[in-house]
Amino acid sequence: MGTRQNDGDSSRTDDIERVMRETSARLRALGMFLDGRESPEDLVSVEEAVERFEEAVQRRGGDLMVDEGQRGAASQPDDPHFALPVRRGNETIAAFLERLARASDDLRHHRARE
Repeated sequence: MGTRQNDGDSSRTDDIERVMRETSARLRALGMFLDGRESPEDLVSVEEAVERFEEAVQRRGGDLMVDEGQRGAASQPDDPHFALPVRRGNETIAAFLERLARASDDLRHHRARE
């Protein structure tokens, strides 16, 4: 009986690790710095914050393919406000989330360049 419980725990752990790897890969593809110490909750929070930022860019007429470019480093974004902020090497997740939330909020008041 105890084995089934352990198998369930092992399967759940495997699922969490798989999702963490997938989420980390998506964030790294955007140029996001991850040091490997992020919890599953941290990764979800960052991914959700990035999605909110991207939605704000799109609402203001930005083109994510142009503004973010490859690996989060657009060479010439339509508008610098539309470029995804990336986490600095020494920045905590909490500080980055706060900075990303401010950038998303700033976009609500920003007028896109014509």
